[in-house]
Amino acid sequence: MFTGLVETIGTVVALEELDQTTSGGGGTSLTIEAEEILGDAHMGDSIAVNGTCLTVTEFDKKSFKIGCAPETLRRTNLGSLKKGSKINLERAVSANTRMGGHFVQGHVDTIATIQSVTPDGNALTFRFKPRDPAVLQYIVEKGYVTIDGASLTVTKVEDGPEGWWEVMLIAYTQEKIVTASKKSGEDVNVEVDEVGKYVEKSVAGYFEGSANGEFAILEKMVSKLVDERLKALGK
Repeated sequence: MFTGLVETIGTVVALEELDQTTSGGGGTSLTIEAEEILGDAHMGDSIAVNGTCLTVTEFDKKSFKIGCAPETLRRTNLGSLKKGSKINLERAVSANTRMGGHFVQGHVDTIATIQSVTPDGNALTFRFKPRDPAVLQYIVEKGYVTIDGASLTVTKVEDGPEGWWEVMLIAYTQEKIVTASKKSGEDVNVEVDEVGKYVEKSVAGYFEGSANGEFAILEKMVSKLVDERLKALGK
């Protein structure tokens, strides 16, 4: 578990393609330089690399190594990394960690492409379009979304197949995460707030269990609220 508060920006210093016959599935091994977070490192520790929970397989005082399975490379932007790439890093939470962000699992839901970067004073507004538009149902204005491992607040959302959402990076945040240096057309890893998934599942289960009409009144109330909201939006 993570908080989405990036601890440091690391640098990829080596990449190695893994032999499928010896690694149990191929993939890529990354060696990452990040001395700041290795003072209490242990074999098997979890570290979020651009928001992807990965396991430390080797380490010394200055760098650590992790392995990326083929599935990880397909579902995240880690496959595009090369020697010299900068990445967001966060160690797993400890018992005394302050929860300044939100609960982040390090399980990437989809990749999103940066559509635009717009200056707003000393801040930057980023607009993202997801590869899988289904994740938009979990993204709400003023809610949380994890971008490359950083917990950020959603400032605007447009739903639908061509939908998108925006976040704003203040000057301080721009200095702490790699996303600030990315340009339109580049990809980011996205993890939506897991609370939304649990709420959806609970509500769906509730209504599925009310098929006998026992909760018909509640269903009508919800339907009425939805209709009123759509009318207000002019849809």
